[in-house]
Amino acid sequence: MRTERIRSWWGWGWQDAAVGEAERKGLVGRLPPHWVADPMPVPRVDDLDLRPPRVRTPDSLAPICTAHPHVRVAHTYGKAYRDVIRALRGEFARAPDLVAFPETEEQIGRLLDWAGDTGTAVIPYGGGSSVVGGVEYRGDGHDAVLSLDLTRLDRVLEVDRTSRAALIQAGALGPVLESRLAPHGLTLRHFPQSFEFSTLGGWLATRAGGHFAMRHTHIDDFVEALRVISPSGLTQTRRLPSSGAGPSPDRLFLGSEGTLGVITEAWLRLQDRPVHKASRGISFGDFAAGLDAVRAIAQSGLDPSNCRLLDEAEAAINTGRADGRAVLVLGFESADHPVDPALARAVEIAEAHGGTADPKSTQDSVGGWRSAFLRMPYVRDALARSGAIVETFETACTWRTAAELCATVRTGVQAAITEVCGEPGIVTARVTHVYPDGVAPYFTVIARSRRGSEVQMWDQIKAAASDILDRLEASVTHHHAVGRDHRRWYDAQRPHEYCKVLRAAKSSLDPHGILNPGVLFD
Repeated sequence: MRTERIRSWWGWGWQDAAVGEAERKGLVGRLPPHWVADPMPVPRVDDLDLRPPRVRTPDSLAPICTAHPHVRVAHTYGKAYRDVIRALRGEFARAPDLVAFPETEEQIGRLLDWAGDTGTAVIPYGGGSSVVGGVEYRGDGHDAVLSLDLTRLDRVLEVDRTSRAALIQAGALGPVLESRLAPHGLTLRHFPQSFEFSTLGGWLATRAGGHFAMRHTHIDDFVEALRVISPSGLTQTRRLPSSGAGPSPDRLFLGSEGTLGVITEAWLRLQDRPVHKASRGISFGDFAAGLDAVRAIAQSGLDPSNCRLLDEAEAAINTGRADGRAVLVLGFESADHPVDPALARAVEIAEAHGGTADPKSTQDSVGGWRSAFLRMPYVRDALARSGAIVETFETACTWRTAAELCATVRTGVQAAITEVCGEPGIVTARVTHVYPDGVAPYFTVIARSRRGSEVQMWDQIKAAASDILDRLEASVTHHHAVGRDHRRWYDAQRPHEYCKVLRAAKSSLDPHGILNPGVLFD
């Protein structure tokens, strides 16, 4: 007898994959004892104080809409640390009044028309994995809020094997998408950490970064054409491998985060499924030496699929190494040719910069990192319940500034933790994506929280980190999108005149201002 798995409404992933009590005790045993608190209880949905729905849809739309409390709370927040804490506290004053599950574009159009007529804000929702406040309503001035869940639009509509492309509906979750491409021997090859719980439309709307380190790092690289429904009508871009005909209309909607329209379909470039794979772990005396090696590999033309550099603390946490060395996780793959020569050359480059390759017979660094990478969101939830602030932020910068930026961020954020928390915490760094001209550093913060002040404490630490990135003229985000959490720093990064262009597009496409208000601009 098959039992359907259930998603957690308050935290990450599947309920049955959450950290159990024995594992939780093992995790908190690694923290200073005075950091650890009794785990916050998970409230019962039936005990939450939810405001009654302030609006009802027409009878013709009622079959695809629900006001069920469990569905409403599950669609209130994303999956950031601050979202988990607020859910555990039972803070749902801004829960959506209704959640809609459209199955056709025609239903989406009717929902948008109804929302415009009733002053209802519409929050497009895919897998709900946003970590920047991208799927929650924080505004005022709307009479009600509708969460527009697109996961029933999840089909692969057409496969063009000759051109190696497919037309896919935007509500397809990562595993669904890949399972339907597999019989054709194809893959999109886009695997963010949230792959299991995020949709194609969410990736497109947030310009999501995938797992692979070089070349095709963002979903943008795979887009041939888009189909978007806005309150003003339908936009269908022409399917082409490339075009020099004016500014790209696809680029208007890529990264628009649901504020200009609802992406419903996309033609995407695909790849043959890889059959040749090879990986190796390489250690360095320190993170700076590893950075030099990664830059040389990035500029060599080898294009590794994985080129993740973990600093000494990150390596100890996520691979179990206790030798105080930084670790580079290198990987190559191909559907056409063996990749061992490319891996061997990359190892040579790393060794020329002081690296020491792990023996081929033991791949603890590679396997340990991969397991920790997939398990980390569940671990974050368990530690958050037990008194620790655990959260991440990322950026991108040129190679010329990379080493200084990493050092400055770690020092500055450590100072902010000490000021906010009253004692030092842990700040780790890793490199997730690399380019010939720059790199994407990714930072993890672990610190002691105070019960009842967790969200405010993290917000202060995150603000300090973002201020440092802004001062160094790095990006406020490399692959986590803007949402509402990054707005202040995105406003500083975005050219002033370009904001006028976005506002004009918003006014034309969404004249009533109902789509995801407060994202990208007011």
